[in-house]
Amino acid sequence: MLAHEIRAQVARGELSPLEVAEAYLRRVRELDPGLKAFLTLNERLLEEARRVERDLPLAGLLVAVKDNIATKGLRTTAGSRLLENFVPPYDATAVARLKAQGALVLGKTNLDEFGMGSSTEHSAFFPSKNPFDPSRVPGGSSGGSAAAVAADLAPLALGSDTGGSVRQPASFCGVYGLKPTYGRVSRFGLVAYASSLEGIGPMARSVRDLALLMDAMAGLDPMDATSLDLPPRFQEALEEPLPPLRLGVVREGLSGNSPGVERALEEALGVFQGLGLRVKEVSWPSLPLALAAYYILAPAEASSNLARYDGTLFGTRAEGEEVWQVVEATRARFGLEVKRRVLVGTFVLSSGYYEAYYERAQAFRARLKAEARALFQEVDLLLLPTTPHPAFPLGGRPDPLAMYREDLYTVGANLTGLPALSLPAGFEGHLPVGLQLLAPWGKDELLLRAALAHEEATARAFLKMPLGEAL
Repeated sequence: MLAHEIRAQVARGELSPLEVAEAYLRRVRELDPGLKAFLTLNERLLEEARRVERDLPLAGLLVAVKDNIATKGLRTTAGSRLLENFVPPYDATAVARLKAQGALVLGKTNLDEFGMGSSTEHSAFFPSKNPFDPSRVPGGSSGGSAAAVAADLAPLALGSDTGGSVRQPASFCGVYGLKPTYGRVSRFGLVAYASSLEGIGPMARSVRDLALLMDAMAGLDPMDATSLDLPPRFQEALEEPLPPLRLGVVREGLSGNSPGVERALEEALGVFQGLGLRVKEVSWPSLPLALAAYYILAPAEASSNLARYDGTLFGTRAEGEEVWQVVEATRARFGLEVKRRVLVGTFVLSSGYYEAYYERAQAFRARLKAEARALFQEVDLLLLPTTPHPAFPLGGRPDPLAMYREDLYTVGANLTGLPALSLPAGFEGHLPVGLQLLAPWGKDELLLRAALAHEEATARAFLKMPLGEAL
């Protein structure tokens, strides 16, 4: 059952929040040992469910929260040994707003350490598995959230997206994943990785479920100076007719897609044309180069943000007689991928290399934004694959550069701050394939409206669950 359907049954008195919580808790305990989507479950869930007021907008809905988003009284590890025992004394703004409307946190989901990875194999605890094929990855870094939603261990989930970390796992697991316009959802309470690129985004099995979460979470937050004063109207927008839109297809320099991805792209174009959209091929010349700029800028910000974990104020403190012994022993607990990115970031910010790498990457980012603004004078939406292929096997990307290439199609939205949504668009064999829609800055509602039209036109043909319904 989809989240908005659960909400309707709770509102009508056909289900109670406690019954919903009990059903999902049973399912998680039965199935999650094989998927490993969760790091921590909310031990107070049933007690909280008994107290929920049925008339609240999100009463009866459970949300799985990526474990780099702060949850008051519930362990938040960011997938790292450095935060293994950290229990925040506050909620992230996004979580607090969901709770205020009656939603309950089911638990915290697995991720690549500090959000650095594309497979959830870089979690310090264990890798998560894809519900459609447990020998394959669920994607990353929000792989636990995507796996939980795909297997209906939770009707809704929160992830974070720095270079595609909501959209890529959504594609691999056959669910919807939204990266909102930068600042549309407050970042307060999100464990920092690359602050100018990242944001919290919802994951669900229907567009209407995304709208439920976005209406509750989005909006100005005095705790986040980068948040936007754009009042959300997502559910309202979904009731409006789809306007005549121009859909741009980006193909230039983006080759090497698997047959299933190419087939899904052609089929989606046919669906959108049938809905009255005018389709044209467009050029975004700098997009194929965005990956190189991203892997300069994101590590640079990571090296600054993660410098706080030195054994003095933040994270687990190692023992030592001297300050630098403590710092060295504490930071030794970082995983290999985190160390790799921090070293790259420190290098590109160092004297003698700052101008050659970091400044040039920032100049490229400005050019990419200018090209995007020009593109959206020609079209209203852009369509491109989310990933070049379906989910790859566990252990299938031992080369770090091969893993970085997983973000080829997704980093452009983060570098420009644009909203982007991955939607289920077909299968290659038994594995889901996703496509990505991008909209102009602040036009998140339009993105969901177009995705809903696609969902309804395909009669939810691509919204399958591998493990059966929970409710």
